[in-house]
Amino acid sequence: MSIVVGEVIAVSGIRISLRIFEDSSQETIFYDGVKYRGVSLREHISIQRGFIDIVCLVEGEYLDERRMEADAEKTQYIRKVDVRPIGYIVDDKFFEGVKYMPMIRDKASLLSERMVGKIYGTEGTTSFSIGAMLKENVPINLPWTRIFNSHLGIFGNTGSGKSNTLAKLYTTLFNEKLAGLKSKSQFVIIDFNGEYVEDQILPAKQKKITILDSKKEKHKFKIEASHFWDAETLSLLFQATTNTQQPFLRRVLTGKERFKDVPLERYIEKTLERAFSSGEPKPDALELAREIARIIDCEELQDHLKGITYNGKNKYFRAAEGHYYDSNSGGFVEFMKPLLDEHVDVDDLDQFTELILRCYLQLCSDVVLGYAQYEHIQPVLSRAKSSITALRNVLEIVDEPPPTHLLQVISLKKCKNEIKKILPLLIAKNFYTSHKDNENLKSPPTRTLHLIIDEAHNILSEQSTREHEIWKDYRLELFEEIIKEGRKYGVYLTLSSQRPADISPTIVSQIHNFFIHRLVNERDLMLLDNTISTLDSSSKALIPTLAKGCCVVTGTAFELPMILKIDPLLKVHRPSSDDVNLEELWALPDEELW
Repeated sequence: MSIVVGEVIAVSGIRISLRIFEDSSQETIFYDGVKYRGVSLREHISIQRGFIDIVCLVEGEYLDERRMEADAEKTQYIRKVDVRPIGYIVDDKFFEGVKYMPMIRDKASLLSERMVGKIYGTEGTTSFSIGAMLKENVPINLPWTRIFNSHLGIFGNTGSGKSNTLAKLYTTLFNEKLAGLKSKSQFVIIDFNGEYVEDQILPAKQKKITILDSKKEKHKFKIEASHFWDAETLSLLFQATTNTQQPFLRRVLTGKERFKDVPLERYIEKTLERAFSSGEPKPDALELAREIARIIDCEELQDHLKGITYNGKNKYFRAAEGHYYDSNSGGFVEFMKPLLDEHVDVDDLDQFTELILRCYLQLCSDVVLGYAQYEHIQPVLSRAKSSITALRNVLEIVDEPPPTHLLQVISLKKCKNEIKKILPLLIAKNFYTSHKDNENLKSPPTRTLHLIIDEAHNILSEQSTREHEIWKDYRLELFEEIIKEGRKYGVYLTLSSQRPADISPTIVSQIHNFFIHRLVNERDLMLLDNTISTLDSSSKALIPTLAKGCCVVTGTAFELPMILKIDPLLKVHRPSSDDVNLEELWALPDEELW
């Protein structure tokens, strides 16, 4: 049974005006045991057009005046509202889109809360609910299969409730679908601020928690050796330039693969022999040889190389003992080779030190043969040496793939800023490459990977001016590939950020579904306006004024944008990002009050 509250008085395009009856202005109406909301801004009404109910959203209201003919001094005020059609109902089922339009004098009726829930929810097909509609207070069941089968964006200013939304979304998923997720999906949270290292989303004992600390060895992220000894990975870690430094790193890896059966001691010997038996010795080769001696920690070789000098006029090396090193003297075979055979032992080198050693050996050979100039390659080696010191505390190179976990939290809270920029890329690339290799020939994929990045603007920013353009390209290209191509392999990104305008527009434009909390910056609002086709003007206008915990939900999984009030999690399950209670913090002790 419908409650008629007005009639159509004007239709202009998709803008419809209604005259509301005088006795139809109550906030809430109960009729035959059913609850209805009255006519007000952003409420829903239906207009009967034959057997079709056109569903409209109220977007504005105003008073019009009409003078009575019998008494010209008496004025009657008429309440009018402007509405916009958003869909229609046929056989008690809602369909989105403008297909039918009303005519003048068609009757307008209130919609029950149950029908409003059916418009926005998925009644009868799912019980996945994380909150209720803000105005109607109707719990909404979300289409979880379409949400988690897509890239998600959760945006909002600090303190707007986006962390609670992220945690609530995945907590509800694990609460309802835990048994079905095991061995079929993997969830990885890259946590910059250590907000998910306790009982958030899942109890701590049911998830793998890795707390990385760049200052001291604690937990380490396990990376396969095949992924570490990779040109793209090393270029990523050491910010190698495209024209000279990347080809150099590829030569290092090619040499390692080609001569993998040759002992490293033999490689050191042949490199130094080439440097000190050359017909035209290079002074840079002597400096590189001294660095190689320091890397392998051979004091005897270091002492010997300290006494060697270079004669630039006649182009030869002369040792402190008086003998010469050139192509004719045979000084290397007579003096240096026995020293190497007796004292050089590299069996205890870890793979990080081996990488640096191979880089210096390759550079020494390149300098001697004229393939590279020392000053062009030295910067990448300096970055490699400084990065390796911190990476050694947070990375462990393993030969076999590490065991997978349903939920893995990787906390970067205790890492330096330099490592916070590098590690997320390495982690994302490692998981993406492994998953892609396993699912490459399967269509559709049999497993899914969900990468959840909190505070995503830290690594996806396009505005940073503190880094080289090449390094910025590395960062963005990796995640742009994941967000563009990942869906084919069952890889999905969830990005949470307080500054969406800082994130690459290419990445934002590929996100399918959005949970948008309060945003006030004009650049953020403009980005959303330009990249989200499903965001209507009335919903966009509410974003700067949303209360804490409220968000606009829109995207391909939802037929219409809606305003949700997300249910708050219990404190023990909320991310560790609560506001400081200054009243409690600054309260005087009881004894000081007297």
